[in-house]
Formats: sequence, C-alpha cells, structure tokens
Amino acid sequence: MRELRAIVIGGGIGGLTAAAALHHDGWTVTVLERAAVLEPVGAGIALAPNAQRALDTFGAGDAVRSLAGWQTDGGLRLPSGRWLSRTDHRAAARRFGGPVVVAHRADLVALLAARLPAAALRTGTTATLADPGAPDRPARVITPDGELEADLVIAADGIHSAVRRTLFPGHPAPRYAGFTCWRLVVPRPAHPFPAHETWGRGRLWGTIPLHDGRVYVYAQAVAPARGQAPDGELEELRRLFGDWHHPVPDILAAADPATVLRNDIHAAAAPLPAYHHGRTVLVGDAAHPMTPNLGQGGCQAIEDAVVLAHLVAEAGAEAAGDPVRALPAYTRERLPRTMDVVRRSARISRLACLSSPPAVALRTAALAAANRLGPRVVLRGLDGVADWRPPVRTYPAGTETGPTTAGGDIEEAS
Repeated sequence: MRELRAIVIGGGIGGLTAAAALHHDGWTVTVLERAAVLEPVGAGIALAPNAQRALDTFGAGDAVRSLAGWQTDGGLRLPSGRWLSRTDHRAAARRFGGPVVVAHRADLVALLAARLPAAALRTGTTATLADPGAPDRPARVITPDGELEADLVIAADGIHSAVRRTLFPGHPAPRYAGFTCWRLVVPRPAHPFPAHETWGRGRLWGTIPLHDGRVYVYAQAVAPARGQAPDGELEELRRLFGDWHHPVPDILAAADPATVLRNDIHAAAAPLPAYHHGRTVLVGDAAHPMTPNLGQGGCQAIEDAVVLAHLVAEAGAEAAGDPVRALPAYTRERLPRTMDVVRRSARISRLACLSSPPAVALRTAALAAANRLGPRVVLRGLDGVADWRPPVRTYPAGTETGPTTAGGDIEEAS
C-alpha cells in the first residue's frame, strides 16, 4: 500500500483529534499551527459521552475520563441562589452511557498531541491553501518553508476559517450571536458547593470543579460585539455577577485578572453547501461554529475527526482506493447532524439571553415545572446528541491493542 499523507491546518482540538486518528490508522500526518506553542483558546471544555466514545476509537477515551473532576449532582439556579432544577449525574450517565467530563483545554490538547510523533507538529507555521486538490492531483498548501502536497488536507482553523473562505468565497460568514463570554480557572473555594449554572436577566454564570482541585468558570452576557471593559474584564465580571449567590463572590475575589478570557460568540449564519471540496475537508468550528450553550462545540469537532478517519480508511482499503472518494460521504454524514446541533444550541442561547422581566418570569416558571416532572424531561434536550456512537469499533477500557464491540459500547467492553 502506498503511503498516505495528510496535512492538518490548525492545532486545536478538532485538528489534533483528526491527526491522532489518522496517525493511528497509519497515515503520515503534519499539523501546521500558526501559534508559536500549542496554547488552546479558552479555559475548560465539556466532553459528553458522544465525544468520549469517539476518542475510544483510537484508544484515547480512558485518558480523557481520567481528567474528570468529582462527580456530584448540580443544577440550574437563579442569582438569588434558588434552585430551578437539579441534575442527577447518575441518571444522565444511565441515559447517555457515561458522565460528562469537564477538563482543562490545555490538558486535552497535551493528551492529543502526545499521541503524535514530535515531528508531526509544526508550530509557528502559517498555512495557505493553494489548491484544494482533485481526484487527479494532490492538494497543495503553502508554508513559509515551502509548498507541501497531500492526499488530504483537513482545515481545523477555527470560526473565522481562511480555508472555508477559500473553498466557499460567497458563503456568509458566521454571525455574532448577540452575547460575549468570559472564561477563567481559579483555585477551589474553601467552602464546598455543587456544580451549577445560574441564569439571570441576559446573563449566565457556570461553575464546575476540575480534577486537579481548581474550578472552571464561564459566564456570558448580552453585549455589543467587540466590547472591552475599560478597567479590565475581571472588574466587568464583578459588576455583572458580584452580588450573585455563593460561591460567585468568592470566585471573583480569588480570580487573577490576567487569566480572564473574553470572546464574542459567533455561530453559523447558514449551512455550508458541503464540508469538503476536492481533497480538502472542514472540521469543527471551521465547518459549523455554534454557541456554547449545549456544550457540544468541541464534541462535534471530535466526532467530525473520527468519522472522517473512519471513512477515508474504508475508501483507502479498497483496491486502488483513494481517500478522496470518501469525502462526499463525510459531508452527507456530518452536515445534517452538526447543523441540527447548531440549531439546538442556538435555541438554548436565545432562552438564556432573555432579559425582559415578563420573559424571564415565564422562563423561570417553565424550567421549574419541567424539573417537577423529573430528570428525564430535563435531560431530553441531549437525546440524539450525547447518545451518539461512532461508526467504528472501539477499544476496551485500558487497552489500545484491538477492536471489541461494534457501536462504541465502552461500558460493556470494560
């Protein structure tokens, strides 16, 4: 069999997952990352069971599960501290096949990068798609060190993807979702607390423990695009959330101003015509940017990468097979699913962004009523998302040496 070469543009979670999955299948992979070091944007990431099962396909799932913080019930609250709903993590695990793992992005990036040969990662390297390729010619990418050719180019270059603009120049850019987000990690407060998300008028706060004793915090507020606090983002958070329930004031008191990240949120304005062109494919935010309210942005990027690796492996295994033949199937499988997740997440973001008193009161009543019907109703919003299973066999817990049960049932396999 001839050597298959892939170039991955972007060293984020989607790009590194694609590179690791293809390397696991025997590809020669080069990851081109423009930053000088692999420093992920954002502080934390939620990895639902669908993403964990995808990572199981090349033996990385258990390493991710080891990043989980303590498992405890949480729920949805009001700024006063009143609970609107409670989350039973055991019910969620039963429904979706496992718990959600919340990890620091840097830990996940390091875990994925460690699965690649050191020579595969080229940081401080800009990349420009010169030719997307075709069945009769390779794709070409220009770097400061010269031109590279590949059987497959994977564009994982983020929300404002330059490759997407090259492939589909007339397509509308992602649009501002109407709110901005802050993210930070702080030491765990002395007084214990349950994980929670708190909804106020046009504002949202979330606090989740990490496995290493720290706490991941995210917040959002309706705001004009490209805003910036004149006295620093931590002071802005104190103005917006400083009088909310425990542990919010303690967290804000312990936060380091230098660690607060602020990012405007953008989401896909319309579905792309395809997620591929020639020998070039889009994964993650480059293909389907979404709001963070369903916790599926990184999860869908991981799914993209694993499905792509599976399809090109099948195509390459055929007699005189060429992986480019798999790319229309990649679009058929991924575009409808990911755009459904984009729409679901947008609906939740609109609900969370409500700010008028009558609308907020109605939202509070509806959420409280749903909670009285039990956890099944609350969890229903993730049906068809968190219960997804990859189209390939997975590895039993603690091994990386051979396939087991079809459909990714890691619980039975272990």
